[in-house]
Amino acid sequence: MGFNETFFLFSLFFLHISVSIAYPHSILQILPENRESFHHRKIPRDDNQYCDSWKFTVETNDAAPWTRVPSRCAAFVKDYITGDRYRSDSEAVADQSLAFAKTVKISGNGKDAWVFDIDETLLSNVPYYAIHGFGSETFDENSFDEWVDLAEAPALPASLRLYRELPQLGFKIILLTGRTEFQRNVTEKNLDYSGYSNWERLILRGPSDKGKMATIYKSERRKELVDEGYKIHGSSGDQWSDLLGFAVAKRSFKLPNPLYYIP
Repeated sequence: MGFNETFFLFSLFFLHISVSIAYPHSILQILPENRESFHHRKIPRDDNQYCDSWKFTVETNDAAPWTRVPSRCAAFVKDYITGDRYRSDSEAVADQSLAFAKTVKISGNGKDAWVFDIDETLLSNVPYYAIHGFGSETFDENSFDEWVDLAEAPALPASLRLYRELPQLGFKIILLTGRTEFQRNVTEKNLDYSGYSNWERLILRGPSDKGKMATIYKSERRKELVDEGYKIHGSSGDQWSDLLGFAVAKRSFKLPNPLYYIP
């Protein structure tokens, strides 16, 4: 055997050793004869894993439309929404929002705006949902309106922090909510009670907005702001319908919400 042949075999040997070390044995076994069983293998999932994946599809808007939290996920949603993970996720969104806000070049004309939704964005309705199955029950508008009338929804701490820092950077705060005009007084009272103040404008649904999908209603109101000369740099909401449509913000930030879906 000549030198070249010996060198070739020697190289093949070390290549085999390197591949064996670099890749797990299980990956090396995905050979042509095993690929079909690999791709069709069912992954057993307990409720926690199933519900975590379900929540992922909610946040990526792949589950839409949906009307209730799956019954098997009610406990999961309760643990999430009342635990550290929800607050941590909300803090992460606020941090990214603030990081973007600091890059915006403010014009100084008083028209640099940041738009906030209210429910599950600034205010938390978890006390209400705690006695209504954490989203697993059919939504009852009358009982929810009674809760709103109490004006006791607490602030989301991460959102309150962001809200207070944005004006210091030169932003005007616009509140755009799906609540109706007859709830203006209790909404203002609740916002003040929870630590929010000095917003530029509070926009609620009027009689002409009745029956409109949230995406259309909020897009129309943002368009009115743009027509007035506002530049919407940022937008924060817990629903995709808060953020999508037309006249959208330069950057939109989605807060977590596995409790309900609004189209």
